[in-house]
Amino acid sequence: MTSFTDRPFDRRSALGAMTSGFAAMLASPTLLRASQCAVAAPVQELGRLETRHVPATESTAPGTYPLGLRRERDGVLYLPPQYSHATPIPLVLLLHGAGGTGARVTQRFKTYADELGIAFVAPDSTAISWDRNDRLASDVAFIDRALAVAFRRVNTTPDWLRIGGFSDGASYSLSVGLTNGDLFSRILAMSPGFCGPALPRGKPELYFTHGTRDDVLPIEITSRKIVPMLQRAGYSVEYHEFDGKHETPAEITRPAFEWLIKS
Repeated sequence: MTSFTDRPFDRRSALGAMTSGFAAMLASPTLLRASQCAVAAPVQELGRLETRHVPATESTAPGTYPLGLRRERDGVLYLPPQYSHATPIPLVLLLHGAGGTGARVTQRFKTYADELGIAFVAPDSTAISWDRNDRLASDVAFIDRALAVAFRRVNTTPDWLRIGGFSDGASYSLSVGLTNGDLFSRILAMSPGFCGPALPRGKPELYFTHGTRDDVLPIEITSRKIVPMLQRAGYSVEYHEFDGKHETPAEITRPAFEWLIKS
């Protein structure tokens, strides 16, 4: 097994985020009763991304680039070696775990981007992790700006936009991805702790991985609870448990990225 270096900053904080987020999910009638998905949430536009795909206007060579949106807690754009501006490529919004950065999570999963031909846009959370300042607001606004940079520089298509992450990044991928399920057709959640969307839209497909010996976000109170709930709400979920801890072994992770970019 290969340990993931972008680990949560401490177990207590990770479990605290998991507990509060999962409680929000349990209270959400839109997830528990799929027939009520059209019912308005208290704030309908909470967590909504406003940026939409436009044809790329800046030809960009393969490599890693800062987003250039703020001096600290910025993020990166990554284009694999085979990228050509003339050919569309899948674009994955990749979210880091608690205490991490976009640069670190990009480096961790760079092998799969290179092998499979994937572009990453990996913003940094504003605080030490996602939603530490507010719920589905400032971090979503920054993700919007990051996507605008990516769309300007990466030749992709609307149906090749994906979202995924590990640990706290997986939790936020579920929360943002389900809230914007009309934009992301596939969501990858590797060892998530919770799922707390606002008003879910669309019906994206989901892929979960989780270690049975995870001692940071224990599987019994996370994925084994979240997956059945999403299935009852009518979502298509592919779920893979593995004999491991809070990590991303290659034999589990590569098939997950292969699934993520399928059309």
